[in-house]
Amino acid sequence: MLVLNGKEVAGEVRSSLVPRVQAFTQKYGRAPHLSVVIVGDDPASHVYVKNKKIACEAVGMTSTLHELPADISQAELTLMIRSLNADDHVDGILVQFPLPPHLSADEVLSLVASEKDADGLTYASLGYFFAGKPFVKPCTPEGVMKILRHYKISVEGMKAVVVGRSNIVGKPMAQLLTEANATVTLCHSKTKNLSEYTLNADLVVVAAGRARMLGKDDFKKDAIVIDVGMHRAGPGGKLCGDVRYEELEGWVKAATPVPGGVGPMTIATLIENTCELAEKRASLKN
Repeated sequence: MLVLNGKEVAGEVRSSLVPRVQAFTQKYGRAPHLSVVIVGDDPASHVYVKNKKIACEAVGMTSTLHELPADISQAELTLMIRSLNADDHVDGILVQFPLPPHLSADEVLSLVASEKDADGLTYASLGYFFAGKPFVKPCTPEGVMKILRHYKISVEGMKAVVVGRSNIVGKPMAQLLTEANATVTLCHSKTKNLSEYTLNADLVVVAAGRARMLGKDDFKKDAIVIDVGMHRAGPGGKLCGDVRYEELEGWVKAATPVPGGVGPMTIATLIENTCELAEKRASLKN
């Protein structure tokens, strides 16, 4: 079984960004700048944000963290986002989810300017994306496509199944695979007899949000399995995905591990998106 090493691919993406960031900085007198907004004290969110900041700075980009109290009002959060939209030195904006329950994620997703939406997940950004005119592509699905391209896995003509229909992964993943000329079936929590679909697929992307839900018996021989899940389960809270990875050796053709698969690619794509947004904004002014 070929291990699709997302950590390795992410390292190559970051390396390729260094000369782009240097060229931008030299030409415009500043580095591309990602502003991250985090509300409250969710421990996992703070770890994710720290990793994103480290990744930005490793390629020479600037990253600013706006840590807001958990009891901030919707109006105050709106003012913060609007100020970042208007700040000419901010190229990418990321609002870290989840938000405290009294705040509206829907409102946030309607506020971030598309030309600064580093995640590619606001409603306007997704509209452009599904119309085939994206500013940037959603991070996790595009990260999956980068892994496939790195390992020279062409999905053209493949039967592909995506398990999960979220706006973050499932729906844009199906779109990107369709654009790459795969024939895609989108499955979800209400799909009856899920294994009938996955067993017929050449490629399965599992983004269901359920720890270890699929295993060897759910995939055909020599399938390609992409696991987008990330959970802590079992003794000691060990990291695992939506797939029982240990069952796949000797059965499937290729698979992503957890950790070290899709996760690193999400962050690598985020910083690449920020660099791309900076370049696009700067080119429009000159």
